[in-house]
Amino acid sequence: MIALDFNDALAHGAARTAALFELGRERLDLGERERQARDGRDALACPALSLAPDAHRRRLEELGAEVVLVKKPEQLDHIEGLIIPGGESGTFLKLLGQAGFEKLKDFVKSKPTFGTCAGAILLASEVENPEQVGLGALNIRIRRNAYGRQIDSSIREGKFRDGSHQESPIEMVFIRAPKIAHVGDGVEVIATEGDDPVAVRQGTAMAATFHPELSNDTRVHRAFLELVEGHSGHGSDSSA
Repeated sequence: MIALDFNDALAHGAARTAALFELGRERLDLGERERQARDGRDALACPALSLAPDAHRRRLEELGAEVVLVKKPEQLDHIEGLIIPGGESGTFLKLLGQAGFEKLKDFVKSKPTFGTCAGAILLASEVENPEQVGLGALNIRIRRNAYGRQIDSSIREGKFRDGSHQESPIEMVFIRAPKIAHVGDGVEVIATEGDDPVAVRQGTAMAATFHPELSNDTRVHRAFLELVEGHSGHGSDSSA
């Protein structure tokens, strides 16, 4: 399993992210979360992709998954599942470059991929506010920063639908979150906040507009691991 981030972009002043370190269930002020992220704690810099997936890593390791870090697009050839975490999707595209984008696009078409916040934007087939190229793994239209500015970030309670289609409450952390404005054919909604779809799945692609890695609840990550395990059962090795 891999978590992608771009904290090297933070070092160049190109983006602000507030998603990738463990804060537990303490109700910390979201402005403090942003400040800590800007400090670049635990960042690993590299030319194209930079990884600092502490929170995602912890959730996955709690569930027994093996986690590796991707520093180069070529590493995508050797892993079975991918997490693209939050940050700033436009900066992600700049860091990837055209070759990296095409490599990632090929990956998400064939292997399990989970995007949170900015990662969800990248996986969409259509992006607005402003328009932006997407990987097209999910037949959704997504609107960037639809929940408002950083000051509007919040912790809410939504509903999560498990594999047996039973709904139950789940904590959701929204940080400059995008909104799924349209769900197209073939897309399954697996979590909602009010009337809004906030987590979806299609084939081996999955996305959430909130940050499940910032809550102690592991159900969203477990759902992704089930995608990986199901795909691996068709002949791939079990490493992730």
